[in-house]
Amino acid sequence: MAIAVCVVILAPFGWLLIASIANDNDLLAVPLHWIPQHPTFDRYVQIFTAQGDNVFAGFRSSFFNSLIVATSTVLISTTVGVFGAYAFARLRFRGRRAVLMFFLSTYMVPPIALVIPMYLVMVQLHLLDTVFGLIVVYSSFATPFVLWIMGNYFQSIPFELEEAARIDGCSRMGALFRVILPLARPGLLAMMLFAFLIAWDEFLYALIFTSTAASKTIPVAISEFTGRYTTNFGLQAAGGVLAALPPVIIAAIFQRQIVGGLSGGAVKG
Repeated sequence: MAIAVCVVILAPFGWLLIASIANDNDLLAVPLHWIPQHPTFDRYVQIFTAQGDNVFAGFRSSFFNSLIVATSTVLISTTVGVFGAYAFARLRFRGRRAVLMFFLSTYMVPPIALVIPMYLVMVQLHLLDTVFGLIVVYSSFATPFVLWIMGNYFQSIPFELEEAARIDGCSRMGALFRVILPLARPGLLAMMLFAFLIAWDEFLYALIFTSTAASKTIPVAISEFTGRYTTNFGLQAAGGVLAALPPVIIAAIFQRQIVGGLSGGAVKG
Protein backbone atom coordinates (compact mmCIF):
# COMPACT_ATOMS: atom_id res chain seq x y z
CA MET A 1 0.00 0.00 0.00
CA ALA A 2 2.78 2.40 0.94
CA ILE A 3 4.55 1.69 -2.35
CA ALA A 4 1.38 2.42 -4.33
CA VAL A 5 0.88 5.73 -2.48
CA CYS A 6 4.51 6.72 -3.15
CA VAL A 7 4.15 5.91 -6.84
CA VAL A 8 0.97 7.99 -7.16
CA ILE A 9 2.52 10.96 -5.33
CA LEU A 10 5.93 10.85 -7.00
CA ALA A 11 4.82 10.00 -10.55
CA PRO A 12 4.08 13.64 -11.54
CA PHE A 13 7.48 14.75 -10.26
CA GLY A 14 9.16 11.89 -12.08
CA TRP A 15 7.48 12.88 -15.33
CA LEU A 16 8.48 16.51 -14.73
CA LEU A 17 12.12 15.44 -14.49
CA ILE A 18 11.85 13.23 -17.59
CA ALA A 19 10.19 16.00 -19.62
CA SER A 20 12.92 18.46 -18.60
CA ILE A 21 15.64 16.34 -20.25
CA ALA A 22 13.62 15.09 -23.25
CA ASN A 23 14.00 16.89 -26.56
CA ASP A 24 11.00 18.39 -28.34
CA ASN A 25 10.57 15.43 -30.68
CA ASP A 26 10.27 12.99 -27.75
CA LEU A 27 7.75 15.23 -25.99
CA LEU A 28 5.53 15.54 -29.07
CA ALA A 29 5.91 11.95 -30.32
CA VAL A 30 2.82 9.78 -30.79
CA PRO A 31 2.75 7.37 -29.03
CA LEU A 32 4.51 9.16 -26.17
CA HIS A 33 8.11 8.20 -25.36
CA TRP A 34 8.11 7.67 -21.60
CA ILE A 35 11.88 7.22 -21.69
CA PRO A 36 13.62 9.92 -23.80
CA GLN A 37 15.48 8.50 -26.77
CA HIS A 38 17.73 11.55 -27.00
CA PRO A 39 18.06 13.02 -23.47
CA THR A 40 19.64 16.45 -23.21
CA PHE A 41 20.59 18.85 -20.42
CA ASP A 42 20.80 21.85 -22.72
CA ARG A 43 17.88 23.61 -21.02
CA TYR A 44 19.62 23.53 -17.63
CA VAL A 45 22.91 24.66 -19.16
CA GLN A 46 21.23 27.58 -20.92
CA ILE A 47 19.34 28.63 -17.79
CA PHE A 48 22.58 28.92 -15.79
CA THR A 49 24.85 30.28 -18.54
CA ALA A 50 22.70 32.37 -20.91
CA GLN A 51 23.50 36.08 -21.12
CA GLY A 52 21.53 39.04 -22.39
CA ASP A 53 17.80 39.63 -22.68
CA ASN A 54 16.31 36.16 -23.23
CA VAL A 55 13.97 33.75 -21.50
CA PHE A 56 16.80 31.69 -19.96
CA ALA A 57 18.58 34.65 -18.36
CA GLY A 58 15.20 36.00 -17.25
CA PHE A 59 14.37 32.75 -15.48
CA ARG A 60 17.73 32.75 -13.69
CA SER A 61 17.13 36.31 -12.51
CA SER A 62 13.65 35.33 -11.30
CA PHE A 63 15.09 32.36 -9.41
CA PHE A 64 17.41 34.60 -7.39
CA ASN A 65 14.63 37.15 -6.90
CA SER A 66 12.47 34.40 -5.40
CA LEU A 67 15.29 33.34 -3.08
CA ILE A 68 15.74 36.92 -1.85
CA VAL A 69 12.02 37.54 -1.42
CA ALA A 70 11.26 34.22 0.30
CA THR A 71 14.28 34.37 2.64
CA SER A 72 13.60 37.98 3.62
CA THR A 73 9.93 37.19 4.19
CA VAL A 74 10.87 34.33 6.51
CA LEU A 75 13.29 36.49 8.50
CA ILE A 76 10.85 39.40 8.91
CA SER A 77 7.73 37.34 9.64
CA THR A 78 9.61 35.07 12.05
CA THR A 79 11.13 37.96 13.99
CA VAL A 80 7.83 39.82 14.31
CA GLY A 81 5.64 36.72 14.64
CA VAL A 82 7.67 34.97 17.34
CA PHE A 83 7.54 37.95 19.70
CA GLY A 84 3.84 38.44 18.99
CA ALA A 85 3.06 34.73 19.44
CA TYR A 86 4.91 34.68 22.76
CA ALA A 87 2.93 37.69 23.97
CA PHE A 88 -0.40 36.10 22.99
CA ALA A 89 0.57 32.73 24.51
CA ARG A 90 2.01 33.94 27.83
CA LEU A 91 0.71 37.43 28.61
CA ARG A 92 -2.79 38.21 29.76
CA PHE A 93 -4.12 41.60 28.68
CA ARG A 94 -7.48 43.09 27.78
CA GLY A 95 -8.58 42.39 24.24
CA ARG A 96 -5.93 39.70 23.72
CA ARG A 97 -8.27 37.27 21.96
CA ALA A 98 -9.91 40.00 19.87
CA VAL A 99 -6.52 41.27 18.67
CA LEU A 100 -5.40 37.74 17.81
CA MET A 101 -8.62 37.11 15.87
CA PHE A 102 -8.07 40.39 14.01
CA PHE A 103 -4.61 39.31 12.87
CA LEU A 104 -5.88 35.88 11.83
CA SER A 105 -8.80 37.43 9.94
CA THR A 106 -6.36 39.31 7.71
CA TYR A 107 -4.88 35.96 6.70
CA MET A 108 -8.33 34.63 5.81
CA VAL A 109 -9.27 37.45 3.43
CA PRO A 110 -9.17 36.24 -0.23
CA PRO A 111 -6.06 37.64 -1.95
CA ILE A 112 -8.08 38.94 -4.91
CA ALA A 113 -10.04 41.21 -2.54
CA LEU A 114 -6.83 42.96 -1.48
CA VAL A 115 -5.25 43.44 -4.89
CA ILE A 116 -6.68 46.88 -5.71
CA PRO A 117 -6.10 48.56 -2.30
CA MET A 118 -2.60 47.09 -2.06
CA TYR A 119 -1.83 48.18 -5.61
CA LEU A 120 -2.88 51.77 -4.79
CA VAL A 121 -0.76 51.76 -1.63
CA MET A 122 2.28 50.44 -3.49
CA VAL A 123 1.86 53.12 -6.17
CA GLN A 124 1.85 55.81 -3.48
CA LEU A 125 4.95 54.32 -1.82
CA HIS A 126 6.75 53.78 -5.17
CA LEU A 127 7.13 50.06 -4.45
CA LEU A 128 5.70 48.68 -7.69
CA ASP A 129 8.05 46.43 -9.66
CA THR A 130 10.53 46.15 -6.79
CA VAL A 131 11.77 43.17 -4.81
CA PHE A 132 11.35 45.17 -1.59
CA GLY A 133 7.68 45.76 -2.41
CA LEU A 134 7.05 42.00 -2.70
CA ILE A 135 8.86 41.40 0.59
CA VAL A 136 6.57 43.90 2.33
CA VAL A 137 3.44 42.35 0.81
CA TYR A 138 4.40 38.75 1.59
CA SER A 139 5.49 39.59 5.12
CA SER A 140 2.11 41.19 5.76
CA PHE A 141 0.25 37.91 5.29
CA ALA A 142 3.00 35.50 6.44
CA THR A 143 3.20 37.15 9.88
CA PRO A 144 -0.40 36.22 10.93
CA PHE A 145 0.39 32.63 9.91
CA VAL A 146 3.47 32.69 12.15
CA LEU A 147 1.40 34.11 15.02
CA TRP A 148 -1.08 31.27 14.70
CA ILE A 149 1.45 28.42 14.42
CA MET A 150 3.90 29.62 17.09
CA GLY A 151 1.18 30.78 19.46
CA ASN A 152 -0.20 27.23 19.59
CA TYR A 153 3.28 25.77 19.94
CA PHE A 154 4.28 28.08 22.80
CA GLN A 155 1.11 27.08 24.64
CA SER A 156 2.16 23.43 24.41
CA ILE A 157 5.39 24.17 26.34
CA PRO A 158 4.88 23.83 30.13
CA PHE A 159 4.80 27.21 31.83
CA GLU A 160 6.68 25.74 34.81
CA LEU A 161 9.90 25.58 32.77
CA GLU A 162 9.77 29.28 32.07
CA GLU A 163 8.79 29.99 35.66
CA ALA A 164 11.82 28.06 36.92
CA ALA A 165 14.09 30.10 34.64
CA ARG A 166 12.53 33.31 35.96
CA ILE A 167 13.19 32.18 39.54
CA ASP A 168 16.83 31.49 38.63
CA GLY A 169 17.23 35.09 37.53
CA CYS A 170 16.24 35.13 33.86
CA SER A 171 14.28 38.05 32.57
CA ARG A 172 11.20 37.36 30.45
CA MET A 173 13.24 37.88 27.29
CA GLY A 174 16.04 35.74 28.69
CA ALA A 175 13.59 32.91 29.36
CA LEU A 176 12.25 33.25 25.81
CA PHE A 177 15.67 32.93 24.18
CA ARG A 178 17.24 30.43 26.60
CA VAL A 179 14.30 28.16 27.38
CA ILE A 180 11.27 28.63 25.13
CA LEU A 181 12.89 28.99 21.70
CA PRO A 182 15.27 26.01 22.11
CA LEU A 183 12.30 23.84 23.11
CA ALA A 184 10.22 25.28 20.26
CA ARG A 185 12.90 24.60 17.63
CA PRO A 186 10.90 21.87 15.79
CA GLY A 187 7.85 24.12 15.56
CA LEU A 188 10.00 27.06 14.56
CA LEU A 189 11.58 25.14 11.68
CA ALA A 190 8.22 23.83 10.49
CA MET A 191 6.75 27.33 10.58
CA MET A 192 9.74 28.79 8.71
CA LEU A 193 9.37 26.18 5.96
CA PHE A 194 5.69 27.01 5.48
CA ALA A 195 6.41 30.75 5.53
CA PHE A 196 9.09 30.13 2.89
CA LEU A 197 6.59 28.24 0.73
CA ILE A 198 4.01 31.02 1.09
CA ALA A 199 6.43 33.50 -0.47
CA TRP A 200 8.08 31.04 -2.87
CA ASP A 201 4.88 29.79 -4.52
CA GLU A 202 2.79 32.99 -4.54
CA PHE A 203 1.70 33.99 -8.04
CA LEU A 204 -1.13 36.54 -8.04
CA TYR A 205 0.59 39.44 -6.30
CA ALA A 206 3.89 38.77 -8.09
CA LEU A 207 2.11 38.85 -11.45
CA ILE A 208 0.30 42.13 -10.76
CA PHE A 209 2.99 44.01 -8.82
CA THR A 210 5.97 43.21 -11.08
CA SER A 211 6.60 43.85 -14.76
CA THR A 212 10.35 43.50 -15.43
CA ALA A 213 12.98 40.82 -14.93
CA ALA A 214 14.48 42.91 -12.13
CA SER A 215 11.69 41.89 -9.76
CA LYS A 216 9.77 38.95 -11.28
CA THR A 217 9.70 35.72 -9.32
CA ILE A 218 9.76 32.08 -10.40
CA PRO A 219 5.97 31.47 -10.69
CA VAL A 220 5.67 34.45 -13.05
CA ALA A 221 8.74 33.42 -15.05
CA ILE A 222 7.40 29.88 -15.56
CA SER A 223 4.01 31.21 -16.67
CA GLU A 224 5.76 33.24 -19.38
CA PHE A 225 7.07 30.06 -21.02
CA THR A 226 3.58 29.78 -22.51
CA GLY A 227 3.46 31.93 -25.64
CA ARG A 228 0.52 33.13 -27.69
CA TYR A 229 0.68 30.30 -30.20
CA THR A 230 2.94 27.71 -28.60
CA THR A 231 4.16 26.40 -25.25
CA ASN A 232 7.71 25.31 -24.45
CA PHE A 233 6.84 22.21 -22.43
CA GLY A 234 10.46 21.16 -21.94
CA LEU A 235 11.48 24.54 -20.57
CA GLN A 236 8.42 24.61 -18.30
CA ALA A 237 9.43 21.22 -16.93
CA ALA A 238 13.03 22.33 -16.34
CA GLY A 239 11.77 25.46 -14.60
CA GLY A 240 9.44 23.36 -12.46
CA VAL A 241 12.28 21.06 -11.40
CA LEU A 242 14.49 24.00 -10.40
CA ALA A 243 11.60 25.72 -8.62
CA ALA A 244 10.94 22.58 -6.55
CA LEU A 245 14.55 22.11 -5.45
CA PRO A 246 14.89 24.67 -2.58
CA PRO A 247 11.75 23.57 -0.67
CA VAL A 248 12.62 19.89 -1.19
CA ILE A 249 16.20 20.38 0.02
CA ILE A 250 15.08 22.32 3.10
CA ALA A 251 12.43 19.70 3.94
CA ALA A 252 14.93 16.85 3.48
CA ILE A 253 17.50 18.45 5.79
CA PHE A 254 15.06 19.33 8.58
CA GLN A 255 12.46 16.57 8.10
CA ARG A 256 12.65 15.24 11.66
CA GLN A 257 12.27 18.67 13.25
CA ILE A 258 9.46 19.59 10.84
CA VAL A 259 7.46 16.43 11.64
CA GLY A 260 8.00 17.03 15.35
CA GLY A 261 6.94 20.65 14.98
CA LEU A 262 3.74 19.78 13.17
CA SER A 263 2.72 17.16 15.75
CA GLY A 264 3.77 19.31 18.70
CA GLY A 265 1.92 22.39 17.51
CA ALA A 266 -1.27 20.37 17.20
CA VAL A 267 -1.27 19.36 20.87
CA LYS A 268 -2.78 22.55 22.14
CA GLY A 269 -4.68 25.23 20.24
